[in-house]
Amino acid sequence: MASHNELGKLGEELAVAFLQKEGYDILETNWAFQKAEIDVIARKENTLAIVEVKTRSSLDFGLPQDAVNSKKIKLLVKAVNQYVEENDLDVLVRFDIVAIHAVKNQFVIDHLEDAFYHF
Repeated sequence: MASHNELGKLGEELAVAFLQKEGYDILETNWAFQKAEIDVIARKENTLAIVEVKTRSSLDFGLPQDAVNSKKIKLLVKAVNQYVEENDLDVLVRFDIVAIHAVKNQFVIDHLEDAFYHF
C-alpha cells in the first residue's frame, strides 16, 4: 500500500475516534454507492453527519479541506440520498469535513460542521 493510502487510512481512524469522543455514533465507514464513497456516516441525536476525511502530512500544498471539490460534493449527495432511502431514515443531513494535518509528529484535527451545502 502506498504511503498516501496509509496516511488516509490513519486519518479515517483518527476521525472516527475523534467523532466518537464528541458523542457521535458511527454507523458506517467507507460506505460506497456507484462511484461515490462516504468516509464516515455518523449520527448524533437527529442529525446524520456525512463526513469527508482529508488528511495531509503537511500544509505545503494547502489545507486538507480545500481538496473537496464540486464533483466530490455531487457524488456525496447522490450517495447519501441512497443511504437515507435504503435505511428509511427521517433525520437532518449535514455535510462535514474532518481535516487532519501533521505538525511536529502530531496530528491536528479540525472538524468543520456544515462544511458545504449540496447544489
